[in-house]
Amino acid sequence: MRTLTIKPKAITHNLNQVKKMAPQAKVLAMVKSNAYGHGVAAVLPALQQADGIGVATFIEALEARQLGWKKTIGLVEGAFTADEWQQAIEQDISCVIHHEPQLEWALDNIPPANSATRVVWLKYNTGMNRLGFNAESVMTAAKRLHEAGYQLILATHFANADNRTHPLNSKQIQRFTNVLKALRETISANIKGSLCNSAGIVNFSEHHHEWVRPGIILYGSSPVIDKSAHELDLQPAMNFSAQIIALQTVSANDAIGYGSRWVAQQDTKTALVSVGYGDGYPRVVNGDAYVSVIDSTNNRSYLCTVIGRVAMDMIVIDVSAVPEDVALLDSQVMLWGDAPHIDEVAVHADTISYELLCRVTMRPKRIQA
Repeated sequence: MRTLTIKPKAITHNLNQVKKMAPQAKVLAMVKSNAYGHGVAAVLPALQQADGIGVATFIEALEARQLGWKKTIGLVEGAFTADEWQQAIEQDISCVIHHEPQLEWALDNIPPANSATRVVWLKYNTGMNRLGFNAESVMTAAKRLHEAGYQLILATHFANADNRTHPLNSKQIQRFTNVLKALRETISANIKGSLCNSAGIVNFSEHHHEWVRPGIILYGSSPVIDKSAHELDLQPAMNFSAQIIALQTVSANDAIGYGSRWVAQQDTKTALVSVGYGDGYPRVVNGDAYVSVIDSTNNRSYLCTVIGRVAMDMIVIDVSAVPEDVALLDSQVMLWGDAPHIDEVAVHADTISYELLCRVTMRPKRIQA
């Protein structure tokens, strides 16, 4: 059986870590992409102490409302059409405005004074060069929105916040600081700021401003390159496990799996595990990838290397180091969780934990701890 165990208490713990790191800021907790694969319905109860949640699409926003979320919902890419802008008003959703069409929709269809949609996250492109107005046009947009009665939060997004010493960070911070200062001096002193994602929260504590926007950090993965999740006191919010379904000994010089890329150097005791890329375990893990085999009888675990190519429905692991008296058949195998941590698996697959979490399929059974 393939199982995803979601741990809401871990998410609450990680949210509290964010609040300790940014005690003066409000928290917009990211739950886009089905709460980074954890499931919005499972995650929302754990985020009750957040000031709001962030989503990427209107469908995600609507799901959160239908699940009973009453606080702020921030649509972080904004409305995609004029009709979606109207729907955002109807559902009391706050939107990012990052280009001219969205600006015109907002000015042509102004929400009621008490609407959450009256709060606009105005996106300023400080160097990421994806979404956002430039320095001149963001000033013009802010003036027009303020005159129309909108409350403004100036927002931008770091390109390299995971690497504290990257030279673009200081440029982005300075550009953001300068424009926010100018907006407050020339338009309204009440304009708020939002600069920091998960990595920014960790690396740039002096620049948290009024709102921070944690994402991956909430789910127990380190957002920075020089500190582990353990060092940041984060708890993994997902355990991904499967079972051993067969055992065999592979003779020396025999190969395993598609492509025959792994060849036994000696007779090797192996186990087949009921999981593969059809469940979301990455096909491209390297030869250092490992899993934990759980000996529930003796309350011990054994680290075992993944060998051969990951298939759609199964992987093969080397269990030579597991004592002979351990009953391996049907044993639970931890693919990621406490050990190995998902950050390690991501390194072995030459990717990031975000991608692994978001691409877990619906085939594994989902339970809550």
